[in-house]
Amino acid sequence: MLSVGEEFRGVWYRSDLNAKSRSPQILNRNPMPTTSSRVLKTRRHTIQLPVFLPVYQPHKETATLREWQRDFGIEGCIVNAYFLYKDREMRQRFKDGLELHDYIDFDGLIMTDSGAFQGFNRPLLLANKKIVAFQDAIGADVLSPLDLVTPPGDKRTVAERKLNATQKRIREAKRYCHQGMLAGVQQGGRFRDLRRRSVEEIMEIGVDYLAIGSLVPFFNRNHNLQFVADIVREARTIAGPEMPMHIFGAGDPVELPFFAALGADIFDSSSYGHYAAGGWYMTPYGAVKDHATLQLSGFNCSCAICVNRESSTIPEALPEADLRLHNLCTILKTLERIRTAQATGEIEGMLTDILERHAVCFPGSDLPESWATCNTPDVERT
Repeated sequence: MLSVGEEFRGVWYRSDLNAKSRSPQILNRNPMPTTSSRVLKTRRHTIQLPVFLPVYQPHKETATLREWQRDFGIEGCIVNAYFLYKDREMRQRFKDGLELHDYIDFDGLIMTDSGAFQGFNRPLLLANKKIVAFQDAIGADVLSPLDLVTPPGDKRTVAERKLNATQKRIREAKRYCHQGMLAGVQQGGRFRDLRRRSVEEIMEIGVDYLAIGSLVPFFNRNHNLQFVADIVREARTIAGPEMPMHIFGAGDPVELPFFAALGADIFDSSSYGHYAAGGWYMTPYGAVKDHATLQLSGFNCSCAICVNRESSTIPEALPEADLRLHNLCTILKTLERIRTAQATGEIEGMLTDILERHAVCFPGSDLPESWATCNTPDVERT
């Protein structure tokens, strides 16, 4: 059983190779549009979507963002503004004129997190307006309100209370957002009607960036996409075809193509590090720990870490630092493949390939069956 913290920060359930195979149908009977021309425009940047924003922790990473930009071509990242704000010395430096882009030495897009997840675990003693104004003042390109995380276990009255508070905070945040772009964060927990209402009200508020919050626990359970598909599709329908749409916490390369096909196009996570810490080697078809399963997938990685090693030693002999870099590279290459597949109209073929290989390596996974189910028009879900 995963702890709540693990559920929300990327230590996700992997399929049991010994589980009974369900022999699912993998036909996508109701495919989503296969191309995307959406871009994310901020005052500094124009980025072709989809895009992945790795979570960057300035004091913990051994590599700089400049190095990631040079080696992996990252176009943006997400930084936790709450930790910067709570550091009195850092807060004073920003007050004296330091900008976030200069502090982390990165000229790409920077989104900031408000500390909402930290607030889920403990009281922050921090006002929404203060953390939003701080994000704006330090030059973040995309800002986050202090929304209230709503896990699946929250009953309806709690989920609705958190939704109402989050909507109020989004409205308030808009008054303190002068330079950056404000993300309107959907909440509502496991209740589809609350999530629908959340997006409808966010559109009325008039934000230019939609983020889907508290969704990780719904897809970290054996890669089951049914609930996620319903929520993302409906959000895209309400928000319209041009709105940038971000799934907070999405960072497993096997799932990202499906999220993109559903209509989402911005993703962030520290999964590359969390997976590495657990010894997990990311592939486009699922994360593995042993060479035998890697061989089943047919995946041969061409990243700088893997090409310089004897293939039979991968992944078991890779140290954690190398695993982190390999995992980050795999995520970013997956986004490149998604862009290409969308541009050429081949996204459905990409998904079919993933489903077939994933089913071979992880016969107990819910991914193929749940994808087939959520693409079947006559399936009714409450």
